[in-house]
Amino acid sequence: MPRTAHQTSQGAPLGPLIRKRRKQLGLTLKQLGERAGLSVGYLSQVERDNAAPSLGTLAQIAEAVNVGLDYFVSTPRPADALTRDGGRVRFSLADSDLVYEQISHEFPGSELSSYMLHVPAGHVSELVRHEGEEIIVILEGEIEQVLGDETFHMRAGDSLHYSGATPHAWRNPTDRPARILWTGTLGVLHRAGARRTDAPPRLLK
Repeated sequence: MPRTAHQTSQGAPLGPLIRKRRKQLGLTLKQLGERAGLSVGYLSQVERDNAAPSLGTLAQIAEAVNVGLDYFVSTPRPADALTRDGGRVRFSLADSDLVYEQISHEFPGSELSSYMLHVPAGHVSELVRHEGEEIIVILEGEIEQVLGDETFHMRAGDSLHYSGATPHAWRNPTDRPARILWTGTLGVLHRAGARRTDAPPRLLK
């Protein structure tokens, strides 16, 4: 008889969910094992649905990939994914003057991450390249986006969809703040090491 995959309460196979979350964080099996205190061999068996972790072991894995246990065992409610203006989680990363608002909601199998970025006047990003793809929409202000050998001057209402494999960077060349809606297919933004900010960012009037 065919093997039955170990499933979450939503009926989704557990192993692929763990693997997808691990890859979103850019972790190897060895790194995940070190974080969770589990062997590489055992984790490999779990990811291939050849072994079923106990609830305690699953909790170790969840902590190692920066999610709660309910990420793997609970059925998400539509209301949990609703965010409202003025009520979203705001945070900034260490040594950065950007302020982020979290828009996307994590649930098993989700592919997209989305944030609203509040960009101070004069901010300049580093040049990066990575797997996945990104879409940006300028909500307020102006941004200069470098994509490969081209530079695009973008204003409110402009958008750009590009591969993360193309070297890219951006800056706010003005003396006023800007606001960007960022959406991507990989977790290039993670709140590990982030600091919560309670003060609202200065917005472009």
